[in-house]
Amino acid sequence: MTAPRPATPDGRYFVVRGRLWRAVNPHLSPAERDRHVHALMDARRAVKAALQADDAAALAAARQAVDAAKRALGERGPVWWNDGAPDYNRHLAKNTPYADWFAAQGGL
Repeated sequence: MTAPRPATPDGRYFVVRGRLWRAVNPHLSPAERDRHVHALMDARRAVKAALQADDAAALAAARQAVDAAKRALGERGPVWWNDGAPDYNRHLAKNTPYADWFAAQGGL
């Protein structure tokens, strides 16, 4: 079992190897979130199958499905918060306003 990833105090991001990744929109209903997560897993399986089959068209379609699911979950595309704060997705935590918080976590 993997250790939980540290989440920023505002819940907008989690950290992996020092990099911020946008969290799932917490305003989604459990059913909506579950539906999009299942779509994401199906799309990831389709990417794997397309790679194994060396099928470029299927791979492109599968990757579009992954992107659509991630956008529906709020992990990509427009931010799900509405206070005007910028998006730091994929930024190193130490180079963002979360730097002090990250350092206090031990710079994981």
